[in-house]
Amino acid sequence: MEFIKTKPACFNGTSFAVYLLAQLSGRKGKEQAMRNMMIWVFAILLGVLSSAPGSASVHKSAKELSAKALRECNLGRRVQERSIRLTHFERSQALAERAITLDDQVANAHFALFCSLGEQMRIDGENLSSLLEFRRMMKELDRTLELNPNHLGALSSKGILLIRLPVLLGGDAAKGEQMLWRVIQRDAKAVNARLTLAKTYAARGDRHEAIALATRALKIARAEHLADQIPEVHATLRELRPTHAQPIKAQR
Repeated sequence: MEFIKTKPACFNGTSFAVYLLAQLSGRKGKEQAMRNMMIWVFAILLGVLSSAPGSASVHKSAKELSAKALRECNLGRRVQERSIRLTHFERSQALAERAITLDDQVANAHFALFCSLGEQMRIDGENLSSLLEFRRMMKELDRTLELNPNHLGALSSKGILLIRLPVLLGGDAAKGEQMLWRVIQRDAKAVNARLTLAKTYAARGDRHEAIALATRALKIARAEHLADQIPEVHATLRELRPTHAQPIKAQR
C-alpha cells in the first residue's frame, strides 16, 4: 500500500478525509468512503444540535423554573403581609422571565409571568394603574392559551377577566361565563371560577344557583387552606344568604 505523504493543497479538512479514506481503500472504495464520511458528518451535526437552545435539557430547565415561578406566585397569594407578598411575586416574575428566555414554548412559564404581573398590579387592591403593565399581563395570558388551549388556570383567569373587564378593554361576559363553566366541569378545585360565576348569577337574580356555587367554593377553599380566598367567599355568601335562610346544598 502506497503511503500518502502530502495533503493536496486544494482540499479542506473534510474533503481530505474523504480523499484519504479513498486512497486507503482503493479507487473502488471511494463511494463507500463517501458514505462513511456522511455518517460521520451527520453524527457531528447531531451532537451540535443536542446542545442547542430548545433541546430536551433546556426545555426541562425551563419547565423546572416555571414550576418554581408558579409556586412562588401561589405562596405570595397565601400570605397577608404586603412586603412578603411582594417578595414572592417579584421572585416569581424573575423565575418566569428566565424560563421564557430559555424556552418560549413552555405554557406554564407564560402563565407564571401572567400570575406574578397580575398579583403585583393588584397588591394594593384591584386596579388598572398602568395600561402598559395590563397589556403585558394580558399578552402573557393569551400566549399561555396559544401554547396550551386547555390550560385550566389560564382559562379560568381569562374567563374571569372577560366577565369583569369593560367592553373597551376586551370584556365579553357571555364568552367569559362559557369559559368558566368549562373550567369547573374539569377542575373540582376551581374556587375563583365558581365564585365569579356565583356573583354573575346573583347579578341576574338567580340566587339559588349563586349560593350553590359559592357554598361549593367555600368548601374547596377551606379544604385547600386557601386563606386569601376564604374571606371573599364568606363575604359573598353573606350577601347572598340572609342569616335566617335555610342552607342550600352545594352541587357544583
